[in-house]
Amino acid sequence: MGRTLYFALILLSLIWGGSFFFIKILLPDFGPWTVAFLRSVFGLATITGVMLVLRKPFGFRSIPWLAMVIMALINTAIPWALIGFSETRLTSSLASVLNATTPLWTLVVGVIFFRVATTRMQWVGMGIAFLGLLVLVGVSPTSLASVDLLGFACMLAATLCYAVGTHLSKRLSGGLSMYQVTFGTLISAMGGSGLMALIVERDSLAPLAQLPTLGAVIGLGVFGSGVAYILFYFMVQKGTPQFATTVTYLVPASAIIWGFTLLNEPVSWRLLAGLVFILGGVYLANRNGSRSAGQGAKRKEIPAVSEPDAAAIPAEPSS
Repeated sequence: MGRTLYFALILLSLIWGGSFFFIKILLPDFGPWTVAFLRSVFGLATITGVMLVLRKPFGFRSIPWLAMVIMALINTAIPWALIGFSETRLTSSLASVLNATTPLWTLVVGVIFFRVATTRMQWVGMGIAFLGLLVLVGVSPTSLASVDLLGFACMLAATLCYAVGTHLSKRLSGGLSMYQVTFGTLISAMGGSGLMALIVERDSLAPLAQLPTLGAVIGLGVFGSGVAYILFYFMVQKGTPQFATTVTYLVPASAIIWGFTLLNEPVSWRLLAGLVFILGGVYLANRNGSRSAGQGAKRKEIPAVSEPDAAAIPAEPSS
């Protein structure tokens, strides 16, 4: 993996480190589907502005919209709503920890449903990174005993959606730029989450007139969705789905770093020790993973993602 990919990984973790905090701020005023809708709207406005300024083609006719909508619902709208609902029953810190199971789900889903070749070192690296995550947050059987089971289950369901959706986005990205994938994802997620918000919640948008609420929406939509998804799909296209999802290992640490920087919260030994394990595990998991996976794909005669027919994904993806 190149340095640019690791830089994108760290930058994305810093952006997403504040997302769970922003969601927590918005939930008293809006339901989970409305939060997902607002996030999509501001994210879509951001990517549209970026594409206009950089003169990137939208390519409406070249986007396979049915496949895009399926991927966007699985990888964006549904997990965003599930995360919002889970945070009504769980702390934001615990939600970010459960979110970090995404890379493990991505490996499992890739092996079972997408015939992705993996190496022993990838599994070892993921295990070391997950151990670092447990050290970082001090998770123990005692602390988990009082966890709300419904919130816990919804958070894990969200990470499973991310795992499936990330693999679908890798197949869908053939022939499309990361800007087009981001645009298509967010406009599809906006439509899906907006429809559900109208049916289920019908929340008033009046709280957006309050500066803290508007600031949280901007932080979550502009940076946590628009900018973040460009970085995420860049890592999916230039790296692997497994590498892109390892960002979730760094998100809890990023949240702690933001707490130290902005709120003067103390940095414990767990942060330093956990970061060593996490960064070491991510490095081991991705050092040779891309090359090995590519070789395995050739042996199994799986079409390369860059081929034109790779843009099509099944209408009913296995999950």
